[in-house]
Amino acid sequence: MAVDHSARAEKPLSTVEFIALFSLITSLTAAATDAMLPALGEIGRTLAVSDAKNTQLVISLFVFGMVFGELLFGPLSDAIGRRKTILLGLAIFCAGTILAMTASSMEQMLLGRIIQGFGVSGPKIGSRALIRDKFSGDEMARIMSYIYMVFVLVPMLAPAFGQLVMSVADWRAIFLVYLALGLIVSLWLMTRQRETLAVERRIPLSLRLLARNSWLIVRHRRVMAYVVALGAVFGGKLLYLSTAQSVFQDIYGAGNMFPLYFAMLASGIGFASFFNSLLVIRFGMERLAVLALAAMAGLSAGLLAVSLLYDGQPPFLLFMLICAAEFFCFAILFSNLNAMAMQFLGRVAGLGASLTSGLSSLIAVIIAVVLGRFYDLSVVPLSVAFLFAGIAGFALVLLVRSSSSELV
Repeated sequence: MAVDHSARAEKPLSTVEFIALFSLITSLTAAATDAMLPALGEIGRTLAVSDAKNTQLVISLFVFGMVFGELLFGPLSDAIGRRKTILLGLAIFCAGTILAMTASSMEQMLLGRIIQGFGVSGPKIGSRALIRDKFSGDEMARIMSYIYMVFVLVPMLAPAFGQLVMSVADWRAIFLVYLALGLIVSLWLMTRQRETLAVERRIPLSLRLLARNSWLIVRHRRVMAYVVALGAVFGGKLLYLSTAQSVFQDIYGAGNMFPLYFAMLASGIGFASFFNSLLVIRFGMERLAVLALAAMAGLSAGLLAVSLLYDGQPPFLLFMLICAAEFFCFAILFSNLNAMAMQFLGRVAGLGASLTSGLSSLIAVIIAVVLGRFYDLSVVPLSVAFLFAGIAGFALVLLVRSSSSELV
């Protein structure tokens, strides 16, 4: 006889427990990225990587795996329910973690990271849908704000955690922590959180319907312009994540101070998100996005000029100041470009969220991998990525301003 495990959760979660659980779930993506940064050099040495630039792929191919997961898990959560989608994604994430943890070659490591990225998209997409099912309006905004507060802390603390693990064990122990985290979250969700999508509200998977609705989205000029702009901005950030360990430790000799410097720049994201929430009502998300893109282009041009002047290695303080301002722009743009794309999706918002997220991630991976091949103890490729994102995004947003805003 089949057992409905969701029935075990007889007593609904309190608000505090719900926030704790879903903060942990949503933090998996950032933790699986940023905690790896201090270990990249050691991974390269252990797996006998001949070209140090190939260790960047440990970060970028994780996001590459997310591209396909984000495309699948949105429609899947509408078809089989939020809870099963999250648990399926966690199972795949754990499988990828085991593969990467036991890697004896770089090829096995990268395959494990792709599978990890694919799997982590299940909790990422499914948890958003579950929260939307359970809450609405101001209450949803309140819950999301609490969860986001925890989410912002993870990029700040994850590299320090990774370095702490490396101080008592090797890089494989970081994956062991990921595995334990995935199992804890799975057990917690199975025993405490009920399914929120009723059977009668589920939408069966239909390739024909998915293809038709996907075409409606990709032919909408404004949506795709915002997606490409978002992908370019994300590409700059992904390249930074892929090269941060080398930039701070190899160029600037940061040593054990790397997590602190990384956290200082990451903290600007939280500050900018709060700043954006205050100004977006007054000035509008499109105006803020245009200003942020223009500022990003100007800052990046300045960073590129200084980098060329100092043979690719500008003074550390100047580098930190410019990057702090760049990260402020990143936070403004991630919030507003996402919202700008979503506002035109209408009845296909669920598929739209998956498709726009997947496409922007794919663009980001292409930018990060291509420009990452030019990295040679110089911040010039990073400056070029930031400059491209600022100019391309600015041009795209202005280009489609007069386009039809009809809902798809």
